[in-house]
Amino acid sequence: MDNRSLSHTRWKCQYHIVFIPKYRKRILYGRLREDVKEIISTLCKYRKVDIIAGAVCKDHVHLSVAIPPKESISDFMGYLKGKSTLMIYDRHPELQSKWDKAF
Repeated sequence: MDNRSLSHTRWKCQYHIVFIPKYRKRILYGRLREDVKEIISTLCKYRKVDIIAGAVCKDHVHLSVAIPPKESISDFMGYLKGKSTLMIYDRHPELQSKWDKAF
């Protein structure tokens, strides 16, 4: 049994999450890959979510996380994807282009 608990419960809520960039573009490599790792770990610490395992591939991100039961998975993912996008655009403004030249 896990030692994680709230005031009246013990819990073990683990989720395997996979999400992708828009149109599954293969852009997550090099410096951007390291920034995505750092940003996701920072945002998870803010919400007190433990990252059990994770990987950033060229066209998707795998996360295995332990989320407290008082936090819904959809709210957490909305927060994670929304805030991480804004933080990535701050560090890499060239990615904000609406019309990508890689057509």
